[in-house]
Amino acid sequence: MGAALAMFLVGTLTAVSGAISAYPLLGGQAVRYAVAAAALWVVVRRSRLAPVRVRAREWAQLAVLAATGLALFNVCVVGATRETSAAAVGTVIATVPVVLAVAAPMLRGGRPARTVLTGAVVVTGGAALSAGLGGGSVRGLLFALGALAGEVCFSLLAVPLLPRLGPLRVSAYTATLATPMLLVAGIAVDGADVLRVPTAAEAAGLGYLALIVTTVAFVLWYDALGRIGADRAGLFAGIVPVSAVLTAALLGQGAPTAAEAAGAVLVTAGVLLGLSPGRRTLGAALEEEGVRV
Repeated sequence: MGAALAMFLVGTLTAVSGAISAYPLLGGQAVRYAVAAAALWVVVRRSRLAPVRVRAREWAQLAVLAATGLALFNVCVVGATRETSAAAVGTVIATVPVVLAVAAPMLRGGRPARTVLTGAVVVTGGAALSAGLGGGSVRGLLFALGALAGEVCFSLLAVPLLPRLGPLRVSAYTATLATPMLLVAGIAVDGADVLRVPTAAEAAGLGYLALIVTTVAFVLWYDALGRIGADRAGLFAGIVPVSAVLTAALLGQGAPTAAEAAGAVLVTAGVLLGLSPGRRTLGAALEEEGVRV
């Protein structure tokens, strides 16, 4: 399933980021999105999609999406990890499924589906358990909440854009717009040191983040949003910390603990619970909620 694979790929970011830990953070993110944007536009051209003229309102929506879901998210994650533990950040961001389960149907003028909301709560609990339920400073918590807001905006602000522009174009436009935003933020923080020639390991890490975590994961995620809706797709966000744990173990950075394994089980149970109505009347339920299938 596209949403599951997208969130699994995003979860590998934590372990892979170790390869670029010495590279200027915001400059590195600007490079990441610049490379991703170039790759995405190549795919757009080769896909021979029907021409679509972006309207003024859509440009504004894309800019807000890039500023919040990409640039703000990354700035807040950087600030949070400097102020508090990674576990604390993961615990806050792990509430994404609950927020999307409530907000997405409300934006459509409906009410949250009980099974989706229940599944989202279970997923969040499992993700928080896997992340470690860490504690941290007030400043770090505020940064983490900013990252949570950015993660939610990344999904919800894309929903009205997807029917006309499609997942490929939305991904390409947002990556393009986020690049100068992050570069400007990087110059403000690091000045002339915002960019430098990366080492071989840093280049490999930035390449992976750009081509896999951004290019592939973005398109898969936005395609899933258009197919099953943000509330149901949001259930898969709980896979992120589980994926991070598994990736770290595969890279020899430590075996999963009992709590992390239990968290993975809860995430799986929550996703299955949230999607359970689909086995019986998923098509009808989605049509009632105005979701394209």
